[in-house]
Amino acid sequence: MDLSLVVELEADGRWIAEVPELPGVMVYGATEAEAMAKAEVLALRVLADRIEHAETAPLPVRISLPNAA
Repeated sequence: MDLSLVVELEADGRWIAEVPELPGVMVYGATEAEAMAKAEVLALRVLADRIEHAETAPLPVRISLPNAA
């Protein structure tokens, strides 16, 4: 399973990060790094929850992070 992390700067100055392949994995952070870290943690929690509740089998996961600007 390949996951991508998309991060953008909002008009109000907050950073938003999401993992499009996992609905609901969208977080805000005060900095780009904070938003990216929060999204990665949430994505891993969602995957762990799915495995724990037998919604999916364990799969190799690769998370692609955007290059630093």
